[in-house]
Amino acid sequence: MLWIGIWLVFLATPLNALLDGRYSAAEQVLGWAGLTVFVGTYLVMVFRHTSRSRHPEYVNSALAAALGAIAVGLNLALGSPWLVLFVYVAVNCGAVLPLRRASWGILGSTALLCLLAVRSGDLEQQAGPLLIPTLLGGFAMTGVRQLIRTTVQLKEARATVAQLAANEERLRMARDLHDLLGHSLSLITLKSELAGRMLPDHPGQAAAQVADIEQVSRQALTDVREAVTGYRRPTLPGELAGARTALSAAGIVADVPVEVPADFESAGLDEEQEAVLAWALREGITNVVRHSGARHCTVALGARQTLDGRSLELVVRDDGRGAAAGPHGNGLTGLAERLAKAGGTLDTQAGPGFTLTVRVPIGSGA
Repeated sequence: MLWIGIWLVFLATPLNALLDGRYSAAEQVLGWAGLTVFVGTYLVMVFRHTSRSRHPEYVNSALAAALGAIAVGLNLALGSPWLVLFVYVAVNCGAVLPLRRASWGILGSTALLCLLAVRSGDLEQQAGPLLIPTLLGGFAMTGVRQLIRTTVQLKEARATVAQLAANEERLRMARDLHDLLGHSLSLITLKSELAGRMLPDHPGQAAAQVADIEQVSRQALTDVREAVTGYRRPTLPGELAGARTALSAAGIVADVPVEVPADFESAGLDEEQEAVLAWALREGITNVVRHSGARHCTVALGARQTLDGRSLELVVRDDGRGAAAGPHGNGLTGLAERLAKAGGTLDTQAGPGFTLTVRVPIGSGA
């Protein structure tokens, strides 16, 4: 809207011509009607078709030609103050037409501007100040149009990738559940039918089948619990991405690594350690967003050499109001317990701001 609104300043010239009394009543009606139709068509075209073309190319080309025809007609009927309309014709061509057609449309608008200025008898004074806005505005709008459409396509591509990832995850879960439960449930069904047939004549054998059913069902329950635990286990890349999104949504300037540092991966980070650090990052970012009132938050990851040996370190630091003295809340308390199981430590420092430091010794996976 800002970019399109800038160009409306050029309408001051024909508006002044309509208001200074130089035209007859019929010319006034023609001028106001023509200007209204021209500006309305221009705004609808540019607002609706810059981000994506909603009409076939020939329709947009016809409407652009119609704008040019209105501009020519108003110039022939009302004089040189209306030459400025060719700036809008060029901008419209750059906004809605394919690049090659837009280039020809912009050059054609500039040529018509020059021809009508020659007809009025003063090419330099009438057309000179408008040549650069016509060319620059038209070709700049092609760049703006391409930028906007690329941004829209990128958003659509991201949404598609997210949908595909969700579909793939659902398929993976379906495959895992089938692999985990398909055999077990089939075996339980078979043994249940067998125990039912044995029960009247061979109760001892039926009892053995029931015992097998119990064992298989317990194993199936264990497998399902392990699978669900794996689904729920957070990862550092996912939590880093979530941290950037959460901080941005809260209006907090985020300084968060895009990827897990190489020294983390080279340290042989196992799943348990990664899960503990990911939970710590989630808890730290949650506290920043909900309680800190901070304007800036920094997340740092790295390997450190301490007196107790090498450790992996996560630091979440904000410039908020800090924390009141006293025991940790439920979130930090639960995090400290989780770290203790992995052999890690939790340190907090308040004022100014708040700093959460988590360390997990390398090779200390629970």
